Amino acid sequence: MTSTPPPELTVGQVAARSGVAVSALHFYEQKGLISSRRTSGNQRRYPRETLRRIAVIRVAQRVGIPLRVVKEAFATLPDGRTPDRDDWAHLSAAWCDELDTRIDQLARLRNHLADCIGCGCLSLDRCLLRNRDDRLGARGSGPRRLFTRAVRAEEDEHRDPGTTRS
Repeated sequence: MTSTPPPELTVGQVAARSGVAVSALHFYEQKGLISSRRTSGNQRRYPRETLRRIAVIRVAQRVGIPLRVVKEAFATLPDGRTPDRDDWAHLSAAWCDELDTRIDQLARLRNHLADCIGCGCLSLDRCLLRNRDDRLGARGSGPRRLFTRAVRAEEDEHRDPGTTRS
């Protein structure tokens, strides 16, 4: 005879099953990523589906998707349900462009890492971050040379015809 698992889990059970610290569960709940109900003794009880939500959150975090984006994605699900296979396909497809951008940035960093030893800077003659006389300041904030091709192409479309790249 097999016993039916309880429909709800305590915070400790969720932490043990998901591999996430209790404090992280409280944080996720505070951010609106998961929810619980309170018992008459003010203890949290989570539906079993919370484990799947946490798995999605952890995968997203692992690849660098901000929690804000995860929350926005969860908000697109009908009735706040837990993502199923089709939902995951839709959510992950929406994140692919962002991941491609990050992959491009990491590949650029890896390919030029030997040229830069970190801003000490002992490689000024070939440093990708060097911006002599702040010439790139007119193009916007941030590390202009480290932005991806996609970001640079978008900026090129909006740049005044009289300006040139440095």
